[in-house]
Amino acid sequence: MHRITIILLCLFAVNTASGQSLRKYPVSNSGCSAYFFCDPSGTFNTEKSPDSSDVFTGECTDDSISYGVICVRLKDQISDLKVSEDMLVSYLDYLKGSLNITSAAGYGKGHRLKNSGDTRGMIDYWKDKDGLNWKIKGWTNGKYICVLYVYTKSEVPETKANVFLDGLLFPGM
Repeated sequence: MHRITIILLCLFAVNTASGQSLRKYPVSNSGCSAYFFCDPSGTFNTEKSPDSSDVFTGECTDDSISYGVICVRLKDQISDLKVSEDMLVSYLDYLKGSLNITSAAGYGKGHRLKNSGDTRGMIDYWKDKDGLNWKIKGWTNGKYICVLYVYTKSEVPETKANVFLDGLLFPGM
């Protein structure tokens, strides 16, 4: 109960300090949802990856901070979470190239989404060729690989970014 109170107080402090509300939005028709500080509705795109997995992307900007999600519904589910985590690393490495990332702090592994033992997550800090600062968090449960990211010209606001990056919900959560 004490933990829930602390989380609620942090969310209240973030929302009060920024004047923006945190709202839950579906990630297109992926089955996943995420909490955003801005409205990504209408920005979601759906494509097929080379292996025919469904890829959903969406982004919005508020107060010079961009918030986005890339959610891949895997065509072939992965039952071994270690293999799924390795695939997440490969996907993040791929994204670095496509997003023109020039430097990275290195993956911090060992994260669990909502303390679920059926998930794996990792975090990283990036800088791109335009000098933008990124903070990303990738999540997988063997059925999905989702990457949430925040980027801005200034320093990434840690408290706000963390609330967003941990705000993903896989189907059934």
